[in-house]
Amino acid sequence: MDLLECQQLAVRTDQQVDDPERRLLVALLGLAGEVGTLLTEHKKWLRDGEAHDRTTGVAEDIGDILWYLATAASALNLDLSEVAQNNIVKTTDRWPQAGRVRNDALDVDLPPARVFDHEFRPEQRLPRHLTVALAPLPGDQSRVVGITEDGAALGNLVGDNAYDDDGYRWHDAIHLAHLAVLGWSPVLRALLRRKRKDRPVVDDVEDGGRAIAIEEGIVAGVFDYASQRKWLVGVSAVDTTLLAGLRSLTRGLEVRVLSLLEWEQAILRGFACWRELRANDGGMLHLDLDRRQLEHRPLTATERADHAMAVERVLLEGLK
Repeated sequence: MDLLECQQLAVRTDQQVDDPERRLLVALLGLAGEVGTLLTEHKKWLRDGEAHDRTTGVAEDIGDILWYLATAASALNLDLSEVAQNNIVKTTDRWPQAGRVRNDALDVDLPPARVFDHEFRPEQRLPRHLTVALAPLPGDQSRVVGITEDGAALGNLVGDNAYDDDGYRWHDAIHLAHLAVLGWSPVLRALLRRKRKDRPVVDDVEDGGRAIAIEEGIVAGVFDYASQRKWLVGVSAVDTTLLAGLRSLTRGLEVRVLSLLEWEQAILRGFACWRELRANDGGMLHLDLDRRQLEHRPLTATERADHAMAVERVLLEGLK
């Protein structure tokens, strides 16, 4: 029996079918009562163990719950099979499929990498691999600058812009996680000079100032969220309401197709690297868009010295 057939048959035994308001109320009260009965069955099993046969009672309670769900759906003119299908879509969007979580929150198998710029010339595509050295400005620990493999500065000097030392200066890790996991970062696309100029409307909407402001707002909001939760140490999931808010902010952009699970992984992986940067006073971040990974390792003494030399050079060239 499928759900639609179950719903149609339940209507035949609905004694309130001629009174729409009473029909829904009885269904809702019935649901509440049957859920309570189901909990009572489970309580008895916890108390008495195998001496209590919960299978028979639980099966009956679940059947009653299904009947009341079917009549509630009918009272609201809903197709129970469509409701069920939509729920599966929603839960698949939020949670990994069974067997796809291997060890921890950062070891989730994600779908194939997102590519939003494959139709553009190579120089307008985001790099599939990128390594960035992040370290404080020589002589000023309060400001950080990123240096790419080719010795270019990744944007301006970044400080906490706060009264307290909260480590916001390392927040480029979150932008880099967006790029690595989501295949999206208007901020980094602009900094890397990979804007899609061949299509002015794409350049304006997807890569322009509004999209950049949206991403910066997302980073600031997520940073505040993490600051109130011990910087997500030991956290394996992000609040669904926050994730839904991120989707709402980006609903007019190409990343609207991203799942809540993908957003969650970008946040968790970004903050894992952020914590390493803060603890090690910098580091080398390597992103791999094909693997959808962002990884940190501490800087060697030589790499830290090279970073300082590169910063001095770009400062002389006009970095403010």
